[in-house]
Amino acid sequence: MKFLGIMAILIFIASPPSVQAGKGCTAKECHGGIRDIVPRDLPMMALIKQTGSRYGDMDGCVVCHGGNPSARKKQKAHKGIPPGLKRAPGPKAFYPDPGSIWVAQSTCGVCHAGYVYRVKRSLMNTEAGKIQGNLSTWGVDQTRKVVRGNHDIEDRDGPVPSGTFPAYESYIKAMKQKFPDQFPDRLKQIETASIQEVEKNPSKAALTYQRRECQRCHLGVKGRQIRGDYRGIGCSACHMPYGTDGLYRGKDPSIPKDMPGHVKTHRIAGNRKTNGIPVATCQSCHNRGKRIGTSFSGVMESPFSGPFDPKGNPQPLTHDKTYTPVLEDLHHRTQSREGNPDGGLLCQDCHTSMDVHGDGNIAGTTLAQVEIECTDCHGTPAHYPWELPLGHGDEFGRKLDGNPPRGLAGTRLMSGQQFGFDYASQDGYILSSRGNPLGNVVRTESRVLVHSATGKDFFVPVLKNLGKPWKNRSAAVAMSGVPKHMDRMECYACHGVWAPQCYGCHIKMDYSAPKARGIDWVASSNPTAEQGKPITIPGQISEETGYMRWEDPVLGINGEGRVSPLMPGCQVVYTVIGKNGNVLVQNRSAKNPVEASSTGQAHIPMALDMAPAQPHTASPRARSCESCHNRPKTLGLGINSGIFKTNPNIDGLTFDWSRIVTQAGVQLATVGTHWPASRAFNREELGRITRTGLCMGCHQFQADPDIWAKVSSEPSLDTKAHTRLMEKMIQHFSQRKK
Repeated sequence: MKFLGIMAILIFIASPPSVQAGKGCTAKECHGGIRDIVPRDLPMMALIKQTGSRYGDMDGCVVCHGGNPSARKKQKAHKGIPPGLKRAPGPKAFYPDPGSIWVAQSTCGVCHAGYVYRVKRSLMNTEAGKIQGNLSTWGVDQTRKVVRGNHDIEDRDGPVPSGTFPAYESYIKAMKQKFPDQFPDRLKQIETASIQEVEKNPSKAALTYQRRECQRCHLGVKGRQIRGDYRGIGCSACHMPYGTDGLYRGKDPSIPKDMPGHVKTHRIAGNRKTNGIPVATCQSCHNRGKRIGTSFSGVMESPFSGPFDPKGNPQPLTHDKTYTPVLEDLHHRTQSREGNPDGGLLCQDCHTSMDVHGDGNIAGTTLAQVEIECTDCHGTPAHYPWELPLGHGDEFGRKLDGNPPRGLAGTRLMSGQQFGFDYASQDGYILSSRGNPLGNVVRTESRVLVHSATGKDFFVPVLKNLGKPWKNRSAAVAMSGVPKHMDRMECYACHGVWAPQCYGCHIKMDYSAPKARGIDWVASSNPTAEQGKPITIPGQISEETGYMRWEDPVLGINGEGRVSPLMPGCQVVYTVIGKNGNVLVQNRSAKNPVEASSTGQAHIPMALDMAPAQPHTASPRARSCESCHNRPKTLGLGINSGIFKTNPNIDGLTFDWSRIVTQAGVQLATVGTHWPASRAFNREELGRITRTGLCMGCHQFQADPDIWAKVSSEPSLDTKAHTRLMEKMIQHFSQRKK
């Protein structure tokens, strides 16, 4: 709280003597009954009220909102600021949403120094990776270099991250040098395309589609404002929770209770002091693309609307979709492990400030910005988290052998000390794979304790402690008996037991209807977006899906060089109708020469993307060995070996959407658009994984009556008996060898 104290001094120095306080903003006839923005026993609230009293506002509303607290009419009260506030850090006009990214430097940023600079360069604001990935699949600028964002923006303070530990700073500087395409110094705002340009080059319809359909979740706009998608702008998008229906639940009489589009209550969410950020808040954006928000809570979109509610109505749309339950992530489940309290974790309990706010550098993709790894808390069967070197699980092709253990931290990041909940370090704060302390995760002897923003504490199942002995033989084999699994695979390659798989994105862009227009979420992202009408651009958009699946996802290699689940990314097949109704292209899908060059093959894959992803669907019981080693779809060979849903009517698509590679290791489709290491399994890997001789070595002789009579028995063997027989055979030959 030292920082807040300094700010209080600055504000008081800059403030004139107060005028006689009026009734202020919370007068009965105005905002009477509204909650304090944080609990009044916190120093933050005390400082806000003290500062507000200098300007005739005993409740401190003007400190964030500005306005005229002495006015009795709404029109005058919601205008300007007290004269003395002009000379102090704070609002420069009346702000209905002080958290808006367009005014946050004069509101949230006054106390939370550096945050606004970081957030503006974070993926939540630029959406740079999404833009690069989607345009690549349309055939527009096929390159791994990230150059576009929602706004022109530059990294003005150089390659060193802000507010981080020295180890993290060195780590990111090295990453930026090695992968400059994914850590750009500047971004240009994604351009528009006129109808005339589209008619000359139909792939440029991608620019209209991108600005209309894909860019509504960044922090410069409020989004669609439909059921499930109500949120604020900028800091308010996360820290001011909205209800699913967007209705106000507080006691402010001036806010209608039946008109959607208002915060749930007038209360910041952040940490244990103010309650954590609900998972539903994250889902207001993270429900499309990788869909990790909805998957985390165990639901998947469905074309069906059953079952009916008690009144016989179908379920209401959420995020403009209907959902069906599958299986929630183990971190989200209410029922907890033995020894832990019931109640799941929040997204923010794992994801760090760098993951969500950014670190001041421009991140081009998710892997560039997200620092957390599963092993940061769980460790490996052979090592506790603090015994692992920095970079474990985040290798990107580097060899970490011989690097020293990362150890622990005795202090948190400065921002955590100023604004976070003050958790005791116990035996030390756990470090992330990139070297920052996780301020809510501590070591206590040989255990790891996670402090959740919900107010509950959870002991993490540390792998080195679980394997003494292993309770599950499959786990013992997969995680300890075959060490290459831990060296080469993401934990969620096995523990991510399902993923939403929306194969094929059939898009029609129709410019023939002169009145057909939609919101341009990039152009509408500006300082007046909150008050003004959104800006629109022409074109009618239709979307259809190839088909949807949910079960075991395809596996491949991600940008870090590890085996990872793959999910359908932008698998675009587009049709474009010109302004006169003529069909410019029909069912076209681009090729991807960059992918061919990256994999070193002559065959040019299609631009249909199967994106490496963390599906956020972890289960304590992992996928079976057979689901990887004996299932063509998992290996990228397609459902039913690639004959499912083949469609000769689509330009160049002669194989199933889920097929990305041939048995000979020729890659057919794109695997990730950002990182050079991402790819399908190659021929050698496919051969190792699918060693069917392990079964056929015995069962090919099943038809030989003489041999089979010696090894068969009645009745037929069940699984346990079969396993015991195989063990007996191995022991027999092992003894003979001796």
